[in-house]
Amino acid sequence: MLPIQSIHSFEQIKLLADPRRQKILRLLMTAPASLTMLGEQLGQHPARIRHHLKALESAGLVELVETRTTAGVVEKIYRACASGWLLQELILPDDQRRPTVVFSGSHDLAVDLLAGRLAEACTLLTLPVGSLDGLVNLRQNLCHISGAHLLDTAGEYNRPFVHHLFPDRPMQLMTLAHREQGLMTAPGNPKGIRGLEDLARPGVRFVNRNPGSGTRLWLDRALLERHIPVQAIDGYDTSVRTHTESARRVRENLADAAIGLRAAASQYSLDFIPLFHERYDLVSPSDQGGLLDPLYHEVQSGAFRKSIAGLPGYETAHMGETIPL
Repeated sequence: MLPIQSIHSFEQIKLLADPRRQKILRLLMTAPASLTMLGEQLGQHPARIRHHLKALESAGLVELVETRTTAGVVEKIYRACASGWLLQELILPDDQRRPTVVFSGSHDLAVDLLAGRLAEACTLLTLPVGSLDGLVNLRQNLCHISGAHLLDTAGEYNRPFVHHLFPDRPMQLMTLAHREQGLMTAPGNPKGIRGLEDLARPGVRFVNRNPGSGTRLWLDRALLERHIPVQAIDGYDTSVRTHTESARRVRENLADAAIGLRAAASQYSLDFIPLFHERYDLVSPSDQGGLLDPLYHEVQSGAFRKSIAGLPGYETAHMGETIPL
C-alpha cells in the first residue's frame, strides 16, 4: 500500500491546478494504466494525454512501473506515487513593512477588536475553527497564534492541552480575558427557556457550535452530567463556527436558543441566561522571531484593556498575564 504524501513543491501545486492533470492522477491512484488505457478512460486520443502524463512524472507525482511488449508494440504502465495527496500550505503576502499574522482558533470578540487595532502594525487574519482545531493548525504551522478556552477534567484551562500537543516545542500561553457564556434566546424569551434541560423540550430549536470548539466541549460534558441525551435536542447536529453567527440565527428566528458569549447576545439584543465563566488564552510558539511582538504589546496595553472593558461579560483583570508552562 502506498502512503499519503504531502505536496509542498510550487511546481507540483501548479501542475495540479490543471483539472485534466488532476483527473489523470486520480485514475492512476485507482489503478496502474498505460497511455492508451488512460485515453480510453478519458475519451481522448493518447497523444493529447502524453504531455500531461510526462509533466506529472517529472514532478514526481506518477512513476513508470512496467514496460510490456505485445506484438512488437511497447506499452508503458504508470501509477501514482501515493495513495493520496495532501495539499496544505499557508501562502501569505511578502510585505516586510506590514507583516501578516494568521490567527486560528476559538472565535472571540476581543480578537476581532485586536485585529482592527493592529491594522497599522500588521495584518491579522482570523480563521475561527474552534479551540481544538486551532491548536492542531498551530501544531501543523498553518497559523502563527491560536486562541483557546479548553477545560480539562481536573478543572484547568488550556495548559494541559498545550502540554499534550506541543511536548517538543517551547510555547507561550497568555491570558486575553475571562468571558461569560450562557444561553442566548429571543428578546423576551418567548419559549421560557431557563436551563439546559429546556433544550430537550418539544418545540425548542437549538443551534450548536462546531465540534472541537470549547463551547461545544463544555456543552457535551454538561449534557452528560445532567443525563440529557443529545438525540432529544432539536438542532444539536446543526452547528456554526462563531458566537455572532449563533446569535444571528436566534435573532432571525432560525433557532430558539444557542450557547454563546454575553457580548454576542448583547450585540444582537438577545436575552441571556448565564451558565459559566471561562478563561480565554492566546497560544503561540516562543520562537516567532518578533513577529508577534506588536500583538502582545497591544494586548498588554492599557488602551486595549479599556476597549475590551466595553464588551459585556468580559473581565480584563488578568489580561496580558503569562501562564507558566
